[in-house]
This record gives sequence, structure tokens and C-alpha cells, in this order.
Amino acid sequence: MAKKISIDPLTRLEGHGKIDIFLNDDGTVQDSYFQVVELRGFEQFCQGRPVEELPRITPKICGVCPGAHHMASSKAADAVYGLTPPPAARKIRELFYNAHIAHSHILHFFALAAPDFMPGPEAGPGKRNILGLVDELGKGAVRRVLQNRGYAQKIQGLIAGHPIHPVASLPGGMAGPVSEKTRQEIAGMASEIREFAQFALWFFENHILAQDRNRELLTGELFTHRTHYMGLVDSQGRVNFYDGQLRVVTPEGETMAQFDGSDYLEHLAETVLPWSYMKFPYLRDKGWHGLIDGADSGVYRVNSLARLNVADGMATPLAQEAYETMRAFYGGTPIHNTLAFHWARLVELMQAAEALVDLSQDPEVTDTNVRSLPEGRPGEGVGVVEAPRGSLIHHYTTDANGLVKTVNLIVATVQNNAGMGMSVKKAAQGLIQDGAPDEAVLDMIEMGYRAYDPCLACATHALPGESDLEVRLWHNNAVFRTLKRS
Repeated sequence: MAKKISIDPLTRLEGHGKIDIFLNDDGTVQDSYFQVVELRGFEQFCQGRPVEELPRITPKICGVCPGAHHMASSKAADAVYGLTPPPAARKIRELFYNAHIAHSHILHFFALAAPDFMPGPEAGPGKRNILGLVDELGKGAVRRVLQNRGYAQKIQGLIAGHPIHPVASLPGGMAGPVSEKTRQEIAGMASEIREFAQFALWFFENHILAQDRNRELLTGELFTHRTHYMGLVDSQGRVNFYDGQLRVVTPEGETMAQFDGSDYLEHLAETVLPWSYMKFPYLRDKGWHGLIDGADSGVYRVNSLARLNVADGMATPLAQEAYETMRAFYGGTPIHNTLAFHWARLVELMQAAEALVDLSQDPEVTDTNVRSLPEGRPGEGVGVVEAPRGSLIHHYTTDANGLVKTVNLIVATVQNNAGMGMSVKKAAQGLIQDGAPDEAVLDMIEMGYRAYDPCLACATHALPGESDLEVRLWHNNAVFRTLKRS
């Protein structure tokens, strides 16, 4: 082995990870590893807790996507008690949740992803950030980005008590209704977000797609994998973030399975590999054959592009128009170009914004009947939502007193673990030929994982057995003692 290249730490993502690239003697890439180097452990320390506490505990997994865990946990707790929230509670949850999707998509696209296209990889790390966008778009446009992300955060806070780490959703419904004054305030901000979503799509189509380099990246083979896809669809087969059935399609776009979230174990399985704390979910019917794509592989992908690939269309009119524009650009679906996750994210931003407008104008969200109280014995429950980063599954079992016995969290980023590893390796093999990559090449390799909008803080919750552990104690810039457990 001639050389190892490490990208450590990874940037413009939530959590901590690194990429190790191993080169052959001739300077070409032999292998690469996308590694998650942190452990959260929520599956373990939630055990023994009253299940009704989990919608308040599990959002602490992450500061970026706490709303997704709040909703998935609430739905799992509903199922544990066999509860159906009243219609007003469901609408309030969806109002909250569409704001969560909007905030996350605005944050990721403009603050984390867009600098990869404008100013681009060659600009240097000092420019590849939100400040670099100021030079490209101007202060007014970036101020608008921050303002509308702020609106989405404020809507979450008004409904759920806190914009980060929400607390208002309970088993059976919500802690309280939305007041008429709050509804009107939310309706005003929702209209602004819908207008901003139109700007975001215009920006993508007229600035990012207008550059030949970006069009090549968005359509080229360097960032393409032909995999299966999974996401929630509603009763009409359209994209739905809060509820529905999970649909899996093949690389050719044919529906391979469609099932209730409670049946996920019949379709999904997980494996572990020795070089990462993250598990590798795969399609049970296909089996695990490693990090490979194709119709025979068990690898599937989730997140924005996957949702558009599995659905028959969008649930709102302006989002449907944007979906059709994107679909026409690529000549149909499924779309396998990994960087198209970014475009799909903006199509979904439009659907979330339109849903915010519709729900905030619905007087039923002020109905005071917002909770069904538990009556039967608690048992087992599964809650599924589409997190901004893909399908999120919470599965709880409890004893007769409602104390949690087991927790299984299949988080969106984990389901894209294989996809991220494949994308990083393919980009490295395509870009590194002489063993001496520059900053721009390494940034393009990072684009391979950044398209998935990974949230590594969400991704590691179990420690099967004991892992090797090495602690090094430093003094005066030298290691004076090393402790090891293996």
C-alpha cells in the first residue's frame, strides 16, 4: 500500500465522521471508507423509561432533526397504547412537521450544499460556505434565506414549545391546540415561505443548472448509482412526510414492495462492518452482498430523491410542477444521479411550504379536542415518518406498566450508509489518478456524501458487544500513558 489520504474532519454536515482513502502503488484508489466515529447510544439508555417520556427524550439525539424524532416517537407511542389522535391533533402535528421539513431543507441546501456549486470546489475552503454565497447572490438574497429558515423554526416553536427539542406532541395527540392568534401568525409566515420556495427553485434552475460544470456534475456518471429506493407514499401514491405506507422500487422503477411501517422487519435487515459504528440496513429479500449497486444488491437509498423516485407525484400543485420540470430534465424517473438529491430537496421544500399554507388556513387546527387518552394496556408500537434525510423508524416494546423494554431506531442516515460509502469511493476512484489530489478534488469527493445530507449524530445508537477502545493521555505534547480495552 503506497499511501493513505484522510479527510478528517468531514465538513458541512451534522456530526463527526472521516474518510480514509487507500491508494495503490501507482497512485490510483484501491479502496475508501466513510466512517462514523461517534456513538450516541439512545437505544440502550431509553430502556426502563416510561414510554410517554420518549417523545421528549429522543429529540435530544440531534439539534438539526429533533422534530423528526419527536414525530416518529409520538407515533410509536400512539401505537404502543393503540391510540388514534383526534383530527385536529393530526393537523397540528402535520403543520409542525412541514415547518420542520422546510427549515431543514433551507438550511442544508443554502448553507451546506449550494457552496459546492456556487462558488464551487475550486474556490477554496474560505469561500465554500454561506459567506461565499453572499459574494455570489448578494446580501439581500442570503438575508432572505436566513429569514425564511427563521420563520420555519419559529412555527415549530409556536406549536411545540421549542423550535429545537420540541415537547408538545404526546401519545394520543398534542398537549394543547393552536390559538387563533397563533394560527394567523403562522399563516403569514407560511405565505412567505411558499414565496421563498419559488425563489429557491428559480435559483437552482437559473443559476446552478445554467453552468455547464454543474450540469455535468448533476448528470454525469461520477456521481451515479443504480440502486433501490424507499419512501412513504400516501393513499394516492404521492410524497408524504408524516404518514402513509413505505414503498420500495427497483433500479428500473418497478414497485418491489409496499407495506405498513409496522411490518418493516419483514422487509429490512441490518448488518455491521468492523470499521464503522453505523449499521448497514439492506433489503431482506435481496440480502447483503456488500457496497454494490444494481438490481441484485440489497442496497437501497432514502431521502429526497428516493421519495420522488418511489412516488407517483407530489401532493401539492406547485410542487408537482417543479417535479415535472425535474423529471423532464432527466428524461423520467427513477433518477439515479446522486447530486440530484439537492434539486429534489427544493421540490420538497415547495410541497412543505404549500402544505403549511393550507394547514395554517384550516380553522380545525384551533379545535381544542387534541388528545385521545390511553385506556388499554401498553404493548408494542412502530412509528414512521419521512425525516428530511429519509425514512425514520422508531420501534418500542414495553412491559405491562409502559416501561420501555427495547428500542430500535432505524435512522435515515443509517439507511444511506452504504450509498454514501459507494458514492465516496466512486468519486475518489474517478478523481484521484496520480496520488496527489488537491483541495478541489477532496472537496468534490466530499460532495459524494454531502448530497445525502447525512446526520451522523442521529446515526449510532447501539453498541453490539464491546468495541475496541484506546485512550491516550497527553502531557507537554507527548503521550505519557495509553489505556486499551479490546
